[in-house]
Amino acid sequence: MTRQCVYRMLQLEEDLLRQDKGTSWLIVNDGIPKPTVVMGISGKEEKLVDVDVARHQGVDLVKRFTGGGTVVLDEGSILVSLICEADRTPDVPLFPRPLMRWSKEFYDPIFSTCGDFKLSETDYTFGDLKFGGNAQYISKRRWLHHTSFLWDYDPERMKCLLHPPKEPEYRKKRTHLDFLCKLKDYYPGSREAFIGGITDALEHAGFEWQDVQEEEVRAQLATEGMGGKKRLQSTKRIPI
Repeated sequence: MTRQCVYRMLQLEEDLLRQDKGTSWLIVNDGIPKPTVVMGISGKEEKLVDVDVARHQGVDLVKRFTGGGTVVLDEGSILVSLICEADRTPDVPLFPRPLMRWSKEFYDPIFSTCGDFKLSETDYTFGDLKFGGNAQYISKRRWLHHTSFLWDYDPERMKCLLHPPKEPEYRKKRTHLDFLCKLKDYYPGSREAFIGGITDALEHAGFEWQDVQEEEVRAQLATEGMGGKKRLQSTKRIPI
């Protein structure tokens, strides 16, 4: 999908996570049309967001259904989500750290030649500079791993974020602009080539895939009625 509202994307992810049909999904959203700050499920806007700045810049605020940190997303962001049946990755224990390590190995074919690619706690970094933030949801039979990649970013938008009360150790109290980098400055190809590399990584990891349009997926979910299950309501818009 391209330039899909992040709120609708997160709702779609929740719906697919609830679908017990043995289907795994890769979702790529290239660019967010309306700048949006996204917090983890336990995030508190008064501690994480400069609401006055966000309001002045016309930035929306959303709370997602997974944990993790707070990010500001816009047209420079590329969002990638993997929703997978546990039996598709039988060698990966269903716990946060092993799954996070597996995700780093998944992206190794894309980033290993771009610089000092690391998994720094729960972030993707080149050296000690972050270019991707991760969050996860793990159940008995399915898991979700989603990433916000900073292909590019507007320094002014970063002013919407306060310095968080808790931070990863590698950040070392640096400001947002001092510990972030732009993926476009490290990846040798185009934005389109990077997105194409994600499906190559999928094949490298042993997955077979077929391209499905967003409208088809939503129509299928509507037809199946979520199997009689109540729709998750964890993703919320937060008024500011």
